[in-house]
Amino acid sequence: MPERPTPSRTLVHVQELHDAPLAPLTTFRLGGPATRLITATTDAEVIAAVREADDSGTPLLLIGGGSNLVIGDKGFAGTALRIATTGLELDGTKLELAAGEVWTDAVARTVEAGLAGIECLAGIPGSAGATPIQNVGAYGQEVSSTITEVIAYDRKTHETVTIPNAECAFSYRHSRFKADPERYVVLRVRFELEDADGLSAPVKYAETARVLGVEPGDRVPLAAARETVLGLRSGKGMVLDPEDHDTWSAGSFFTNPILTEAERVAFHARVQERLGADVVPPAYPAGDGRTKTSAAWLIDRSGFTKGYGSGPARISTKHTLALTNRGEATTEDLLALAREVVAGVRDAFGITLVNEPVTVGVEL
Repeated sequence: MPERPTPSRTLVHVQELHDAPLAPLTTFRLGGPATRLITATTDAEVIAAVREADDSGTPLLLIGGGSNLVIGDKGFAGTALRIATTGLELDGTKLELAAGEVWTDAVARTVEAGLAGIECLAGIPGSAGATPIQNVGAYGQEVSSTITEVIAYDRKTHETVTIPNAECAFSYRHSRFKADPERYVVLRVRFELEDADGLSAPVKYAETARVLGVEPGDRVPLAAARETVLGLRSGKGMVLDPEDHDTWSAGSFFTNPILTEAERVAFHARVQERLGADVVPPAYPAGDGRTKTSAAWLIDRSGFTKGYGSGPARISTKHTLALTNRGEATTEDLLALAREVVAGVRDAFGITLVNEPVTVGVEL
């Protein structure tokens, strides 16, 4: 049953700043200041800050690892709440993470403990609390396959609720929490992992299997799976390095389009018309008769190659899905590049790309 929280109504224990820069809290290093920035380190502090903002009608922006945020140059007129809670508990194959835990560190801990299920999600920047919202996935794994429950504060009912996996409405880069972003504040995430005697979950992603020298479906030592994924991500600029502007990004800026059968047929016709009858675009079954294709392929074949751009915001030199801040960019510079890519792909192939990061105070 839902539990009514009884947090302190005062925020004397949290860190509070005014006219606070938000850019340093994002992996893009972009965005203007917030009217007020609160850093909460316990669930009670998180709930108290949320309730105070809601009771006063103050706009509220939740920030975890900042790896999926595009904040406007004017900043945020309201309270930005940085969730910096900590806590990692392992009980057999059960894992519970506080929302503020650094995700990639948590993955490393599970690998060290010999538990499989999230090892191929190594290197993804951000916090644990964001993973169910986006249904984070990469290299053949998604968190929805291992999450058992999400503990969240419900801003509508003013209660702390436990939401089982079946009620999270997980789909490709989507969830109940993303569908209703003003309602839930994730506090904790619970997972059920697998003890496979030090081996990984079956390797699903073809590129990972190829680099590991195994067949899809095989298992490999957990550490080998994690290190291989980290190597692949690093080669694509997808592991954050403060010294390398080519990684100042949100990772994949666009989601892979999922097409109906009619859309797929029209897309193939455009490909043949533009690139020739012998060119076959990437295609993966997406359920319900739909097909997923590659956003990176679309971007590249539309003329936006690695390193594209001459201004302070450019496509990564390592991967066409990553838009980067070369150090002097503004959010508007980034959005101008993103809009150019979207328009170019639409003109070339009739597909409209959708941004993966959440935009604050701006729209693509």
